Parts: sequence; structure tokens; C-alpha cells
Amino acid sequence: MSPTPHENLKTLKSNHYPGRGICVGLDEGSRRLFQVYWIMGRSANSRNRVFTADGGHLRTEPADVSKVDDPSLIIYSAMREMEGAYIVSNGDQTDTVYEALSDGSTFVQALETRQYEPDAPNFTPRISSMSLIDGEHICTYLSILKKSPFSDGCCRETFQYETLPAGAGYTVTTYVSDGTPLPSFQGEPYLLPLDGSPQRAARALWDSLDSENRISLAVKAIDLEDGTSSVEIINAYQKV
Repeated sequence: MSPTPHENLKTLKSNHYPGRGICVGLDEGSRRLFQVYWIMGRSANSRNRVFTADGGHLRTEPADVSKVDDPSLIIYSAMREMEGAYIVSNGDQTDTVYEALSDGSTFVQALETRQYEPDAPNFTPRISSMSLIDGEHICTYLSILKKSPFSDGCCRETFQYETLPAGAGYTVTTYVSDGTPLPSFQGEPYLLPLDGSPQRAARALWDSLDSENRISLAVKAIDLEDGTSSVEIINAYQKV
């Protein structure tokens, strides 16, 4: 029997370093789609970040510009949207998917042009999700691009859901746990609870992330009737 969402939340709370995470599901009344994204960091460069939002566009920004070492893998658009399509990822592949959709391509085709991050020795997986909303029909994709254990090749895993649970979300993280190098996520997405309002869901997940390593968390709530969205943000640091 699979663990319940709340049992998985307890497991997450005991995990010192799951890394970046994406969680997608419905609120308890199935009236809103929730997209959750969080970031964690161990180095000073990774921790020097905040989330900012402009409408439905969520991005990472330096907390202190003067302390930025290498922005290439830490500064990017994390959430973007166009009519009926809502994208979230842990890197600049958010823009890759957005631009591909604009040109008539698909989520899967867009990510076929990308692979894991070049941050040896960890080779952090690229995790991405997109939800397509057409009236009452929702189709959600979750993707993981990670390094093959046998070569420099890329292992591409895509999960497609035509129904989503109420009050819970399918979740992927970049890592299994802390380690040297960091072990990539394994297995299928698991469920985490999305209880109550976006603010309550954000706080419950934030409180389950290691307090030393958590940096930022955002919950986008998308109204399934009219497609409008709002973003709730929690940042560990303030922008200088």
C-alpha cells in the first residue's frame, strides 16, 4: 500500500536535502490547480536568491547582486503561462517550453532539446511540469531529465496525468537526499498534501523543508473556471 500524502510529508520533513521540488495538484474543492515550486541551496551562491512574481511569471533573482558568483544555473524564469498552458521548472527550460508552445511544438518535444544540468559531479536533474487546461479537462505532465548512470547520456522520464487528486499533488524533487555527489531522484512522482488555501498549503510545505537549506517556495493557484492565477511566495532572505 502506497504511503498517504501526509505520510510522505513526514518523510520530506526528515529529508535534510531533497533539493528543488515541483508539486502539482488540485485544491480540496477541485476549483483551483496548484503548482508548487521550491528551491534549496547549500552554497552561498545558491542561497543568495529570492522569488519575485509579475502576474503569472515567477522568477529567481539575486538577494544581493554584489554577491553573485555564477548566475548561469540559479537565475531563471521558474513559472510562465499562456492561454490554457501553465509551465513550471527548475531552470531556463521554462523558457524552452514556453517558446516551443508558441511555435506550435509540444512539452515533450521542447525538452528533447535539453538535458541534465552540467554541474559536475552532481549533474542535477532538470525537473519540469506543464498543465493544459481546456474547460473541465486538465492534462498534466511531469518530466525528469537526468544523467545516465552508465554514460554521459540523458535518461528522459515523462509522466502524464489526465486526472489529478483533490487536496494533494504529484511531486518530484531533484535529489533523493543529501550526499556527495547528490543522488538524483528515483522512481515515480509521489503525493504531498495541498490542504486549504494557497497560503496554508505554502506554509505546510515550507515548514517541512530543512530550515538550514530552504531558500524560497511559491504556490501558483489557477482558477479552473476563468484561468486567472495568483502566486503566493515565501522567501528565506530579503532582497537588498
